[in-house]
Amino acid sequence: MSKELKTGFVLASYAAHEQRSRGRRFPEASSSYRGEYQRDRDRIVHSTAFRRLLYKTQVFVNHEGDLYRTRLTHSLEVAQIARTVARALDLNEALVEAISLAHDLGHTPFGHAGQDTLNTCMRDCGGFEHNLQSLRTVDELEIKYADFPGLNLMFETREGILKHCSLRNARELGEIGLRFLERRQAGLEAQVADIADAIAYNNHDVDDGYRAKLISVDELRSQALFARGYEDVLQKY
Repeated sequence: MSKELKTGFVLASYAAHEQRSRGRRFPEASSSYRGEYQRDRDRIVHSTAFRRLLYKTQVFVNHEGDLYRTRLTHSLEVAQIARTVARALDLNEALVEAISLAHDLGHTPFGHAGQDTLNTCMRDCGGFEHNLQSLRTVDELEIKYADFPGLNLMFETREGILKHCSLRNARELGEIGLRFLERRQAGLEAQVADIADAIAYNNHDVDDGYRAKLISVDELRSQALFARGYEDVLQKY
């Protein structure tokens, strides 16, 4: 039995199956105990770039309080949401988790302000794209193995990490950038990770903003979705 089925969950026909994968950039022997996407997830978790997310800003900088999200806690929340959705849809949970955990590895310090500043500084060189930097991190910058540069992740994991890419840069990436030139979507697992990212930050950024007293309950109640939930809580408690 395939190692990706040993969890007890049978993948749907439209899920990413290891047997149909486009594989790794550099050939490797398979593991006796873990599926290929599980190995990707584990390599990401043990990478230095993943640990560094602890001190990268989500919205509030690290020293403002130990309860605010960082890029690390954000990535963990994205992975949890994505796995839940993947399980409901019979998709490949290990793949969606690997993509979710790695999606912000190339993000700058100081949140989006840092990204915008670096993009301005690099304008003459094509700008800065944090998704492309995330791919560069796992492909080149992580030094773990003697046989190849980077983490040597599966194609589908790398494709999911590269959520956005300019056409200019996509032309330089070969097969991994081809879908941007052909205007194709990535696999379903990558799309689930993308949606989980939006669900996570749309919720926890509001949560952190409320904790920081930048927004009030009355301001939140002006939004219909929050107002409905607020009324439900009042009626119940």
